[in-house]
Amino acid sequence: MKTTFKLGNVEFKNRVLVASGTFGYGDEVADSININGLGGLITKSLTPKPREGNPPSRIVETASGMINSIGLANIGVEKFVEEKLPLLNNFDTVIVVNVAGSTVEEYCRVIEKLEQVEGIDAYEINVSCPNVKEGGLNFGTNVKATAEITKEVRRRTMKPVIVKLTPNVTRVSEFGIAAEAEGADAVSLINTLVGLAVDVKTRKPKISTVTGGLSGPAIKPVALAKVYEVVQALKIPVIGIGGIFTVEDALEFLIVGAVAVQVGTANFIDPASAIHIAEGIEKYCSENNIEDVQQIIGSLDTSTCIPIIKSWL
Repeated sequence: MKTTFKLGNVEFKNRVLVASGTFGYGDEVADSININGLGGLITKSLTPKPREGNPPSRIVETASGMINSIGLANIGVEKFVEEKLPLLNNFDTVIVVNVAGSTVEEYCRVIEKLEQVEGIDAYEINVSCPNVKEGGLNFGTNVKATAEITKEVRRRTMKPVIVKLTPNVTRVSEFGIAAEAEGADAVSLINTLVGLAVDVKTRKPKISTVTGGLSGPAIKPVALAKVYEVVQALKIPVIGIGGIFTVEDALEFLIVGAVAVQVGTANFIDPASAIHIAEGIEKYCSENNIEDVQQIIGSLDTSTCIPIIKSWL
């Protein structure tokens, strides 16, 4: 059975990756799960210099999900190259580095530093983080800014570039079209929705920044609709993210047209979630006499439906 797919000249062994910010740099779980069973490992976001992130409290559980306001806390690109990349090079899976910044120049600095070393297969460009005061969501909700970042990153690397899109816009497909026009190899979506949780005893927000990013099963229907919208508008591959906890969840994204999925919040419950889902997809294909996972991609039957979503495009 064929489970692989390619972005540019990079081949992923299966369709299930771990989402940035939910798996660290891989070293935290390397002794407890078989990381080589992943289709790809996407690192925590990297910025030019280390970031402490937002002050606590910055994570709160909600009904069917969680809100986080980590604020892109990370060790910085130089320390990543020195301390984390050597370990990542020992894994037999695709390594995708998530890149963030407060300015276009900061994104470029990270890329330029990483282009000097071996062991990185692709980049995911985070223009959509809803819990940082500068950059982040401001880039992700401005079509011109998204296009500019994509263009400048594309000029600096031949590796596959995946642009991660926010759902906190009216038409996410417009941002996908802009990224595609400037040379992105793929887009990934959705990043978290803006959310708020309140402590009724103190009448204060439960996290320090008032709002943060909502993830988990609660956002899956929104994520599916946004992925479907973007798939209809773009020619480049789409990677689906949002509330994927089970094999069935992942299959839904593939059926609406995503070429692969990322597992995020589920990793906090079981770090091996993505591996179990990848194995489950293989089992589903075997049980249904499907020889290539590609046969599932975009197989949604809407022949008896009224495609309202197309009026958005």
